[in-house]
Amino acid sequence: MSRTMALDVGDKTIGVAISDPLGITAEPLTVIKRSASVKADLREIEDLIRQYDISRIVVGIPIMLAGEEGVQAGKVREFVERLKRRLRIPVATWDERLTTVEAERALLEADESRAKRRQVIDKVAAAIILRNYMAANKE
Repeated sequence: MSRTMALDVGDKTIGVAISDPLGITAEPLTVIKRSASVKADLREIEDLIRQYDISRIVVGIPIMLAGEEGVQAGKVREFVERLKRRLRIPVATWDERLTTVEAERALLEADESRAKRRQVIDKVAAAIILRNYMAANKE
């Protein structure tokens, strides 16, 4: 069985989470520091796809609370198009509204320090995106 990967794409980092092979749990995996080259970022994602036998990617789209897409959503959609052109696996998008807030709350409840929260928030947000996507798409 293969896994699903979720990405929380930002200007400086990309949070990455993966499911277990059965598609039951979503676990934070890593945070990719964005480089000046989108191609380099895509190569890093491809390496993870091969390493973890990923069969599908879900990318969080930062929709504003009012439901509109802002500048950041446009940047993420451009990144998604680059992913789709480069990869041979399905790439889906998911409304990630409030996932960073939820991740921050979970890390605060876990009593993580501010420095630690800053290091892991993006991959925790990616895990929340993945968990929400899997819950809505149970087969």
